[in-house]
Amino acid sequence: MHDTGTGSKGNTAQPSRRTVLAATAGVTAALAAAGPAHAAAPDDSRLRALVSRMTLQEKVGQLFVMRVYGHSATAPDQADIDANLKEIGVRTAAELLAKYRVGGIIYFAWAHNTREPHQIADLSNGIQKASLELPRGLPVLISTDQEHGIVARVGKPATLFPGAMAVGAGGSRSDARALGRIAGAELRAMGIRQDYSPVADVNVNPANPVIGVRSFGADPRAVSALVAAEVAGYQGSGVAATAKHFPGHGDTNVDSHTGFPTITHSRELWEKLDAPPFRAAIAAGIDSIMTAHLMVPALDDSGDPATLSRPILTGILRERLGYDGVVVTDSLGMEGVRSKYGDARVPVLALKAGVDQLLNPPDLDLAWNAVLTAVREGELTEDRLDTSVLRVLRLKSKLGLFRSPYVGQGGVDRTVGTRAHLAAADRIAERTTTLLVNEGRLLPLSRRRYPKVLVVGADPASPSGTTGPPTGVLAGALGELGFTATALSTGTAPSAATIAKAVAAAREADAVVVATYNVTAGSGQKALVEQLVATGRPVVAVAIRNPYDVAQLPSAPACLAAYSWTDVELRSAARVIAGRVKPRGKLPVPVQRADDPEQVLYPVGYGLSY
Repeated sequence: MHDTGTGSKGNTAQPSRRTVLAATAGVTAALAAAGPAHAAAPDDSRLRALVSRMTLQEKVGQLFVMRVYGHSATAPDQADIDANLKEIGVRTAAELLAKYRVGGIIYFAWAHNTREPHQIADLSNGIQKASLELPRGLPVLISTDQEHGIVARVGKPATLFPGAMAVGAGGSRSDARALGRIAGAELRAMGIRQDYSPVADVNVNPANPVIGVRSFGADPRAVSALVAAEVAGYQGSGVAATAKHFPGHGDTNVDSHTGFPTITHSRELWEKLDAPPFRAAIAAGIDSIMTAHLMVPALDDSGDPATLSRPILTGILRERLGYDGVVVTDSLGMEGVRSKYGDARVPVLALKAGVDQLLNPPDLDLAWNAVLTAVREGELTEDRLDTSVLRVLRLKSKLGLFRSPYVGQGGVDRTVGTRAHLAAADRIAERTTTLLVNEGRLLPLSRRRYPKVLVVGADPASPSGTTGPPTGVLAGALGELGFTATALSTGTAPSAATIAKAVAAAREADAVVVATYNVTAGSGQKALVEQLVATGRPVVAVAIRNPYDVAQLPSAPACLAAYSWTDVELRSAARVIAGRVKPRGKLPVPVQRADDPEQVLYPVGYGLSY
């Protein structure tokens, strides 16, 4: 292992072992923890003794997980300093820790935390050093949303895997476990010890605007098996997995980021449909569970979101399901949790409901002081805080943060984005692409008969730090497979002029591949496909997000579902089109008829092959 010196912009080099020991001496002495990194937590009496020596302000801080702008803990770019001052009232991550003693920090790409793996490791080390050098300093639990597919915060050159619905189409528990194991090892190498994944929601609503392909599918038994497998993979690599969004976000047509959804399931339907994946996660030893900002009247008729519901979080999750791990809120900046109460009441009510970690409040100073005031005025007892602080410290101890809070650059080099990991992602993706229509055995597409391919279609912003745009990635992959491929972006809402341009280009090609993205009945994308088919050229439609697109494309002679527009899934689709691999994915959700949504066009488990 080699250390890197302090880089430009103030990146923190990995501290020496002597620095680590000095910074953690008090905590280590208190815990006297020993054994491997994944050993059980030390004697609770030692953790309780640690809690007993903490000030009230330190206890309040341990319950918050906060965003902070910048690539460095001590010397971020000026624009990030300005953003921190505006939103948090501090300049840097180090100042955030000193002022509020927060127990966790969440990384985002948009906060410029995740430029590349070595920088991420430096940032993590800088955060740990800043916290551990404070009086009675504690290690920080660093987290992120690395679901893979369309939601990931750490992009290339880290390994990026197919998303949950693609994994659901593959149906392999061993693939889900391998995904968690490899992705967890890479996160841990960069100092990220808590991942807000997997999604345990059962997606039964095709109109769901926020979950969709982030879910493993519509069958609660299948979802449960894949959730448990992914949890085992992540936690076997020493990263806390997080099942979300309890009590279930799969049947809504409202996005809780921007509205307040209501789930109308009966208690019986909830037990049968929504609960099983969370039960499976708990049985698998899940370290943390994230709440949902939505109302479930059958579980709590108060009108409160689940995040603030004691009947749901304590009555059902804690007492009925027997879960005693960490409960973390979804982001407290989302509208679903802010619509009924003000930002000062939300964190207090969440703690009263049974939450342990308060994630990303819009105004940290307001939220932090609201909790402090609630304890001082008797609305919350200090014992209640101690219970949650103890859960957070148990998790930090289990993850080895008291013994080994720092990471080395050598570990990044050996682990992140290795050839073996990238090959594993490609192999998993090859088992997910789903062939739904193949009239006249158009696929696999013959290079001899159709050497010149035009790739057109939607080009949504590239997710997860992947290459993009989708048409370019597909054309590039087909080019590597021996076709002469040209990309022409037509967007998600092509105009008549754009369609005419694509049709003219299609007449010069031997075959057309069109990437579709959430096609609706009156959309320009549907008109595009119809007019491309009318040219007489063979047309292959690839649904690059929701598989439901196929119902809107009855004229297309071949249709594939890729479930996301990340590189790994698009490359897999290209290999299937070219016949390099056979399509093996099976629909994990049903596709209803476009003209009669009560009728199923393609059931769960449907998928063609060659």
